[in-house]
Amino acid sequence: MNEQLNTFIQVAESGGFSKAAEKLFVSPTAVMKQMNLLEKHVGVPLFVRTNHGVGLTEAGKSFSKDAAFMLQYFQEALLRMRATSQASQIVIRVGTSMLNPCKVLLDMWNEISDRYPQFKINIVHFEDDAYTLPTTYRTIGQHFDFIVGPILTENWKEHFRVLELGSYRFCFAVSRNHPLSSKKILSVQDLYGEKLAVVNGGKSAVIEGIRDFLKRNHPKIRIKDVPRLYDIDVFNRCEETNTVMLTLEAWADVHPSLVTIPSDLDFTIPFGLLYPLHPSEDVNRFLQIIKEMQSKHS
Repeated sequence: MNEQLNTFIQVAESGGFSKAAEKLFVSPTAVMKQMNLLEKHVGVPLFVRTNHGVGLTEAGKSFSKDAAFMLQYFQEALLRMRATSQASQIVIRVGTSMLNPCKVLLDMWNEISDRYPQFKINIVHFEDDAYTLPTTYRTIGQHFDFIVGPILTENWKEHFRVLELGSYRFCFAVSRNHPLSSKKILSVQDLYGEKLAVVNGGKSAVIEGIRDFLKRNHPKIRIKDVPRLYDIDVFNRCEETNTVMLTLEAWADVHPSLVTIPSDLDFTIPFGLLYPLHPSEDVNRFLQIIKEMQSKHS
């Protein structure tokens, strides 16, 4: 109706379909179709069509006095409706990075998002840098409401809460030029004589357990302790030095020059939603929806 009113006003002011079409940047045929639909809708003729142009019937003259007001009111009503919709919309900010991608959460949400139109997801990028990540973890809630990732630090209870969604298995990553890169699975014995980078800047009890297990039972592996958090620089250094790296299945595509190969290590680490210690009411509502969805799938 909005388009028909606008077209009617242009025809009434210009006195012809062709002239109105020029102003509207459409074809005269399109204008005529719109006016035929308008006349059918209102139920009375609005135009007098002659060889010299188009005039308004008495009904058309009456209608033209109100058409501009109706169009303006309609447009103002749309603005008010959109403003009301935006005011009632809840924006959930989800952090994402190369090592903490938010795809798991988005895949879950996309299954049910049509049932909760009041929620809108905003993706906020952050860097995987071992020197800034501690601050990122401590300030969850300031720049984003959630991070999705593995729980690689033991002191997380001081800075954020976690809703576990599942677990990741540990793998080994090697350079594509490494002799072991063609294997479908790497056993611990395959690493005898190799240097293995074990990253544990987060003081993870699981990673400490893997390190102790390997040192105690497989001393032929040369453990290289890396006392920092996982970041892209660790992946780069392992590739450059041809060092095997203890990694996670979720990071298989992080570095194009590294091959991530499943291991026979019987260790897993949980992953889930990291969220503020004191979440807002909106974040709690979103979290409750995810919990309910999780319980139905379990």
